[in-house]
Amino acid sequence: MVQMQTSQTVEPLTMSDQINEALAAYTEFSEDCPAELREAIRYSLLSPGKRLRPRLVLLAAQTCGGSREAALAAACAVEMIHTYSLIHDDLPAMDDDDLRRGRATCHKKFGEAMAILAGDALLALAFEVLSRDVRPAETAARCCEELARAAGATALVGGQVADLANEFSGAGLDELSAVHRRKTGALLLAALRLGGRVAQASNEQMDALDAYGSKLGLAFQITDDLLDVTGDEAAVGKRLGKDQSRGKLTYPALLGAAKSRQLSMTLIDEACTALSCFGDGSEDLITLARTIVERIH
Repeated sequence: MVQMQTSQTVEPLTMSDQINEALAAYTEFSEDCPAELREAIRYSLLSPGKRLRPRLVLLAAQTCGGSREAALAAACAVEMIHTYSLIHDDLPAMDDDDLRRGRATCHKKFGEAMAILAGDALLALAFEVLSRDVRPAETAARCCEELARAAGATALVGGQVADLANEFSGAGLDELSAVHRRKTGALLLAALRLGGRVAQASNEQMDALDAYGSKLGLAFQITDDLLDVTGDEAAVGKRLGKDQSRGKLTYPALLGAAKSRQLSMTLIDEACTALSCFGDGSEDLITLARTIVERIH
């Protein structure tokens, strides 16, 4: 006798769930990975977060006519680079933070040496994932190039050097913006470009993503600066007020809180306008952009 199976309705995964499941799978590792290293990597990578950068990868691919599934490996690679940078930025030799995403930073929980090694491993894993799981191979190579540039000496790392040197202390808005385009904006822009690459976006579409990303990245940094002054530590998930105590130049320090808020709103409006070539297909990217400034209102 044939036994009938009862069908069950399975709720589709949210975008964040999809990203988190993929990140968890990528960090299972074999027994050759030391247990403490695996724990430190997963502790940082899988901790609660907005997943902004991987979401940008998936939404950019979707907006350009591709699929989220095809862009998932690239999305995970970007989040691995982001997490590696946070682990290293939090170290005593860098920003010396003890709280990240509402939990003890990696070096506070596992020690400085293990935190450095966990960051190193994530940096390597990002490019392993890109080169192996993005297809076709030519697209994988372009994605590796994009991400390496965004994470390197002229972008993310160079921006952190400038931040440590406090070279923009006493400088103006142009200098401050230039530093943050490297430290924060470059990886956000790379996330969008990777999504476009995977979707085989046209030159016009890539230009639109670039314009959107450059405005979005600056608005995101202004929002972060404002949250450091006016935010709630429990909601933000990290120590606040550190920029002012260190004498760092920030947008609120340079422009005041009210003008900084207005600038962030203007930048988001400009970012959304840059997506006009996509028509209604840009709705999700526009909604995501609006949520950034909502954090400070």
